[in-house]
Amino acid sequence: MPDPAPITEARARLVKTSLTPLELVGRSTAIARVHELVRRAALADGGVLLVADRGADVTSVAEELHARTHRSAAPFVQVDCASSDSARLDEWLFGAAPESASGDLEVSSRDGQIVASFGGTIFLRDVGELPASVQARLARIARDGEVRVDGQPVATNLRWVASAPPGIEGDVQTNRFRSDLYRRLAKSRIDLPPLRDRADDVPALASRVLDDWCAARDRSPRTMTQAALALLAALMWSGNLAELRAVVERAAEETPREVIQIEDVLPALNLERAPARFAPSGQLREARLRFERDYISAVLQHHGWRMSEAAATLGIQRPNLYRKARQLGIPLARASE
Repeated sequence: MPDPAPITEARARLVKTSLTPLELVGRSTAIARVHELVRRAALADGGVLLVADRGADVTSVAEELHARTHRSAAPFVQVDCASSDSARLDEWLFGAAPESASGDLEVSSRDGQIVASFGGTIFLRDVGELPASVQARLARIARDGEVRVDGQPVATNLRWVASAPPGIEGDVQTNRFRSDLYRRLAKSRIDLPPLRDRADDVPALASRVLDDWCAARDRSPRTMTQAALALLAALMWSGNLAELRAVVERAAEETPREVIQIEDVLPALNLERAPARFAPSGQLREARLRFERDYISAVLQHHGWRMSEAAATLGIQRPNLYRKARQLGIPLARASE
């Protein structure tokens, strides 16, 4: 059997968590709702579908679900459904068993990940990418709750958890994804809110990312200024948690100071044009003006200098943004509607 490493990010293992998963950090109404859904799903034993935009840490939420159930001491197996061809994925899931059902039950060999997850949880990441042939085999196993192993019927006794993007319903309607498998995977559904819908959580998320970065490198704890955190909270984060993590870690890597400031964060944003750096000097009023200038410039750059979108992010009217930019000396030659 070929090395399956490229199609899995986690082998069968015991999942032990001591901290709130990063994706679930925060106190916003949106994430509080997710916490409640996770709690309810953990008490049940049916399939769970995690629906999230790209960049969300769906794996940590799946692990949290597993850790909260009576299966927590059993294996947690993750399969990346989007990173292998059909034949290889089929072999990884079902082992050397035949590719079609035999008799009344689907067949799996002991070296497949279906058998490895017996009694525990199998997490199908990006389940919408499964080939049709694999969907059919999984649908039958989910329906029957049994597979034939070495010629004998064996109860699977496993928990199905899967992740998919928000458009998965369209794939079901167009028959790109099997409706029977979808129904069994989505007995409970948890929609993870994008960061743009939970801006209040961004400072806590960024601080946690920084804490994790320091701990992983055995560094002394570091912090971020309120100005730097406010800047991060103002951005839209189309890449969600993955994008936020990349920015915070880059700022930490390139900043020797114990306190990361706004001028350390701006270059890490990979904006097309970074505001000029400034050194701490002058009176408080001057410092506020410098921060406001850099802050508004960063938001404008993030939105490609589209004034209407930048004004919406800043929570002000577009005419007020024009006036504020002129007062602060921010050039608007590139601004557009």
